[in-house]
Amino acid sequence: VHLMSIKLEERTALRAQARPDHIPQHIRIIVVDDQRLFRESIAGMLGTEPSFDVVGLAGNGLEAIELARQLEPDVVLMDIKMPHMDGIEAVRQMKAELPLIRVILLTTFTSDGYVLEGLSAGANGYILKDTSTVGLISAIRAVAAGEQVIAPDIAARMMQLLDRQHPERDSGYDGLTSREMETLILVAKGLVAKEIARTLDISEKTVRNHISNIYRKLGIYDRSQLVIYAMKKGLVDIQEV
Repeated sequence: VHLMSIKLEERTALRAQARPDHIPQHIRIIVVDDQRLFRESIAGMLGTEPSFDVVGLAGNGLEAIELARQLEPDVVLMDIKMPHMDGIEAVRQMKAELPLIRVILLTTFTSDGYVLEGLSAGANGYILKDTSTVGLISAIRAVAAGEQVIAPDIAARMMQLLDRQHPERDSGYDGLTSREMETLILVAKGLVAKEIARTLDISEKTVRNHISNIYRKLGIYDRSQLVIYAMKKGLVDIQEV
């Protein structure tokens, strides 16, 4: 497993500030996939890891949301294409209701559309199903610790996309204030306004004002582009699995 990061003191300090108050030593996990054999196989594999506890299995997004309400896991592994409710909509609703839960989309889909929609919905990770066992375990730990984890080939393509859209953006932070930088990092890590407000000890209204300013200054319009920008600048780590 290789962790690609930019080791500048300023950025390291900003990432440290963005970590959640509680990093679980024992990670409670829900696995969501419409293929029973696959979800049971993943659950069995994760169950061999001493620090993991697979507390529930679900076959679609609706079941996942209900199970998350009951069990309040640390991490949810979520498929995308499922009956009744797909994984991206489930992420959107789950993050709105239970913002502390971290969600990794575990899928076979690599197209930009799915990636951008998943990140915009609030997913904390986007990993492919052919990821190695060691890689998946590492990704779960990283997401539980507050990191944003994206499959390396997808992350590289997303950064190339940002380069094409904004070829002039290669230095600096585009006039962001220090508090806007803190907010940007927390949004990129998948936190919602309520959680950011609690972390920074400011009001949700102030958080939303910061986010609006960030979008305006960066010339972007949604969370997915913000995540790509944060990766491009080395403000969040990209874990290669």
